[in-house]
Amino acid sequence: MRRSGIAELPLHGGRCPPWLFEKMKRLGGAIVQAIVLEHGREEFLRRIGDPFFFQAFGCVLGFDWHSSGLTTTVCGALKEAIDPTEFGIAVCGGKGRTSKRTPEEISRVSDVFSLSSKRVERLRYASRMAAKVDNACVQDGYQLYHHSFFLTEDGEWAVVQQGMHGTLARRYHWLSLDVESFVDEPHTGIVGDREETNVLDMTARESEETRKASVDLVRDNPDRLLPYIREARQRSIEEYFCTPPVKRLVLPVHHEITRLTEETLNALRRAYEIQPQNYEELVALRGIGPKAVRALALISELIYGKSPSWKDPVKFSFAHGGKDGIPYPVDRATYQKTIEILEGAAQSARIGKMEKLDAIRRLHAFVR
Repeated sequence: MRRSGIAELPLHGGRCPPWLFEKMKRLGGAIVQAIVLEHGREEFLRRIGDPFFFQAFGCVLGFDWHSSGLTTTVCGALKEAIDPTEFGIAVCGGKGRTSKRTPEEISRVSDVFSLSSKRVERLRYASRMAAKVDNACVQDGYQLYHHSFFLTEDGEWAVVQQGMHGTLARRYHWLSLDVESFVDEPHTGIVGDREETNVLDMTARESEETRKASVDLVRDNPDRLLPYIREARQRSIEEYFCTPPVKRLVLPVHHEITRLTEETLNALRRAYEIQPQNYEELVALRGIGPKAVRALALISELIYGKSPSWKDPVKFSFAHGGKDGIPYPVDRATYQKTIEILEGAAQSARIGKMEKLDAIRRLHAFVR
């Protein structure tokens, strides 16, 4: 399983000071350029897809070391700092309404990269499926509000998106190089403030049989599911975590019954007409959302005995302090010198000097 590790991301109030955001753009752009020149665009995507690197990256840029706002601010700074014509990399989407414009931005950037129409459709599909899977297939109670799509002129991509549940944040990382299926262990990492106790994870390896059963149910007439709806009830997490042969069914005070709305039932009927060949095709259909996914999972267990996964899928350095003074205020002089050294090193690399990024290696001694 590729998903591992937990990072706490408590929500902080306030805004990023304009002076800091400008410096984050300059330093972030210089670091990206250094990574691309030294290791290539693919390695940059791998690092963005790594939640621990991403968190450390935000620390280096001087944002709150453990704030959920680090996600949106770092992605926003990189989107403004990275010039697609210079880096061969682009950042699409963002926070709130900006995330809805991701497909259009992908198309515009693809023109710059001269990507084929087929590749453009694959990229738009990847963006849509990453958001849909984390909304419908990983039902952890977090509502997505931020979606950043990183793509290269080679057609590879990474996704960093975040959801909120009350005052808690959760971040989801994807990397095209590691995605063999959008519905089978697709994440490179999921990080959040706490591990939830009642999460339907249809992307887990343990849910494979339930995914197959869900497709079988849809390929049959969905109207035949109606008699089972009242029996499809959500079970307590404790039933699944007890070690066999001792299994306990602990019923909550409020025992919710899963209902299929007419809208969801109509979506299942349309799916029946299309006859999806696998679970990814089923999830990709318009109208198949969290309610349909959950209902099919519970009915699959009821009819076929195929239980889905109910387990929740979830050392930073301080280089320049944090905007709120933790662990110490941002050292503006050191920050500025860091930017100058990195930008100078990148400039040297561009004009072909053999020492390339040796200046970066001197940065450690300077900071010390």
